[in-house]
Amino acid sequence: MGQLILSFFISATKATIIQLFGILGIFFVLGFIHASIQSLIHQNYNRTLGWKGILWTAWIGTPIHELGHAFFAKLFGHKINRIAIFVPNEQTGNLGHVDHSYNPHSLYQKIGNFFIGSAPMIFGSIFLLTLLYYLVPNGKEIFAPLKGTINFSNIFSSIWLLLKNLFAHENVVAWNFWVFLYVSFAISSHMAPSKADRGGMWNGLIWLALLLFLVNAIAIGFGTDITQYILGIAKYMSIFVAIFLYAIILSTLHLLLSFLLFIFKR
Repeated sequence: MGQLILSFFISATKATIIQLFGILGIFFVLGFIHASIQSLIHQNYNRTLGWKGILWTAWIGTPIHELGHAFFAKLFGHKINRIAIFVPNEQTGNLGHVDHSYNPHSLYQKIGNFFIGSAPMIFGSIFLLTLLYYLVPNGKEIFAPLKGTINFSNIFSSIWLLLKNLFAHENVVAWNFWVFLYVSFAISSHMAPSKADRGGMWNGLIWLALLLFLVNAIAIGFGTDITQYILGIAKYMSIFVAIFLYAIILSTLHLLLSFLLFIFKR
């Protein structure tokens, strides 16, 4: 009996881990890359222009970051106690915040912490895509290379085609393209979740994993493995992978610009 229970527990745990990594794994990888790039950008501005160097992008990027938190907090039924979309504090390094609370007895609201913590990436990326479509003459052509299946064999060619379309002649001679580029740099350099945001994400992820484990346990109890069905959702999320990848490309361009500024300053 004990061996049967152990086998049942291992099967449910294994299925839960596979499903979580299959759906969310790529987003954790992209989030880590984006956070690393963002950190380097801020370091470069700090070393060249000091604290005020961050503010030239933060006045746009931070409000989008905080509004993303607020939107998902409302979506998951959290109470917003206080919101400050842009209150830069040089001593603490804080640029803004959303103070929210939730019912600790609500599983839905506890799981919501994961999405609230990751909201700046989701909200910011969608905002970037909207800017692309409405401010850049050939916006649809720019994003098109990322809409297909992206893998290691074609990712660099897709990125090169995106950059080629982005800096096409019809764009660089249009004033709205340069407005788009500046606003995009501002948003993309403040999209990564902060340390506090990541803490909320882990809290929500634990409850999400527990819920998924329970669903798997029930399914296995009825002799069904739902892994293939859960992983089937991943193909519908490929558009979000493309959007996040696009945001990373913009952040990388911004990083190169900040390095040039650092070299020039030296």
